[in-house]
Amino acid sequence: EEDKTPPPPGNGGSTDSYVWTQTLAEVQVVVPVAPGTRSRQVDVSIRAGHLRVGLKGQAPLVDGPLHKRVRIDDCFWTLEDSREVSIQLQKDNQMEWWKCVIQGDPEIDTTKVQPENSKLDDLDADTRQTVEKMMFDQRQKAMGKPTSDEMQKQEILKKFMDQHPEMDFSQAKFS
Repeated sequence: EEDKTPPPPGNGGSTDSYVWTQTLAEVQVVVPVAPGTRSRQVDVSIRAGHLRVGLKGQAPLVDGPLHKRVRIDDCFWTLEDSREVSIQLQKDNQMEWWKCVIQGDPEIDTTKVQPENSKLDDLDADTRQTVEKMMFDQRQKAMGKPTSDEMQKQEILKKFMDQHPEMDFSQAKFS
């Protein structure tokens, strides 16, 4: 039976303590704090595999091991409108979706995540070449024509046959 539930908003989720969203490259965590909070009252600790967020002198609002590792040099936090702490976490592996932020917190179904559209121009040369080849092969298959790999095999076989006219390929079966 097909699951018709919508994708999670912002490809993230929420807990009693925070709301989070993500792209392939980063996770944003928003932790509400008491209105009128000043930045010097905020206590945030971001480590490669751990996150703690709270107010000085109080029990942490968020404290636990991260679902996956982050690049701590590229992570930061800000206090927004004196009422929420916004944390930007740069994923160490920028090619995977997170199920949750803190291990043990409610998980999302990552198969429902909606990746942001990317432009071919945004890709590095090798990735772009691979994507363009995949797109070409997909179009070829849809039209019932050979893919680039199949075309390359046919070309190699043709060259071999041309170089060896003495061999009889009339009864040969190729798959």
